[in-house]
Amino acid sequence: MPHIARRVLSAGAVATLLATAALVAASPATAFPRPPAPACPIETLPQPPDMYRTEAHAIDPTGRYIVGGALRVADEQPTTAFLLIWDRGRLTTVPWANGDGAIGVNARGVVIGNGNADGRTQPWTYRDGVFTLLPTPSDEVYVSAINASGDVVGYHYVDAIGRFVALRWPASRPGTVEELDAPVGGLATGITRDGTIVGTVSTPEHLTGWARRPDGRYSELTVPGAQRTQVVAAEGKWAIGRVDPRTGTQFGVRWNLRTGTYTVLDEQSYVATDINSRGVAVAGSRVIGPGISRWLESGEGVAVGGKAIADDGTVVGFRNSAGTVTAVRWPAC
Repeated sequence: MPHIARRVLSAGAVATLLATAALVAASPATAFPRPPAPACPIETLPQPPDMYRTEAHAIDPTGRYIVGGALRVADEQPTTAFLLIWDRGRLTTVPWANGDGAIGVNARGVVIGNGNADGRTQPWTYRDGVFTLLPTPSDEVYVSAINASGDVVGYHYVDAIGRFVALRWPASRPGTVEELDAPVGGLATGITRDGTIVGTVSTPEHLTGWARRPDGRYSELTVPGAQRTQVVAAEGKWAIGRVDPRTGTQFGVRWNLRTGTYTVLDEQSYVATDINSRGVAVAGSRVIGPGISRWLESGEGVAVGGKAIADDGTVVGFRNSAGTVTAVRWPAC
């Protein structure tokens, strides 16, 4: 449908807004190996047969569940996509027709993801063999994070105002969705176990990070001199994001959600995609946190990229060896 295509392109600001920098590290096509240094050891996750590509996208805070995706190509058959779930290393492979990919998983094994159905986006949950379609207030809806209680956050595009609006699917009221009273243009990108929600306000004029406390209070997440601020994830008392300064080079930032203080990280942390409750973030082929800076082991001529990190330091992501992309993890990094 032409109007949907137009809105998706305008919403391409979302993909650019939230993932442009992250894709440098998160895309198997563009990730790159690092020079020799003390590194977290790499392990290949159990693989389904006959797949030409597998990736791990998310891990729950306890490290029990890992979720990802796979693609299979058969002669004269369309490419088939699969949801991958590792439970303590045991792999379950689930085919699905309309999934764009798993986005997150909590310690109860509830997986969230985005998909398409009948010409519109369709977020979903999966648990114990059952897919459940989430209620959607418009034709363009995305989920981005889930917490331990099962609360899901995301955002949708509202034609009437030409902006995205932050959403929450509360676990206490199954089958319902609510718009958050975040600033107009707000995209919810993370939710902690206590219900604190973080995100980014996207307008034609600026990008600004924000946090919403469980009591409904909002605060801005930014740093002095920032031209654009994006918040990409949160866990425990920490949030992680990236800043484009008015002058100088882009850099990563870690915020303490309890105190409101922040730490400016180095330039390479600009590609950070996830953070754990210890304040340790994964940024491409590196983990960085209080007193921690390590590379993810790869191998000569092999590209790797971490995408998510558990509280015990386990990182999950991919390895790209001569074009073969494989789901991997780096335990206790």
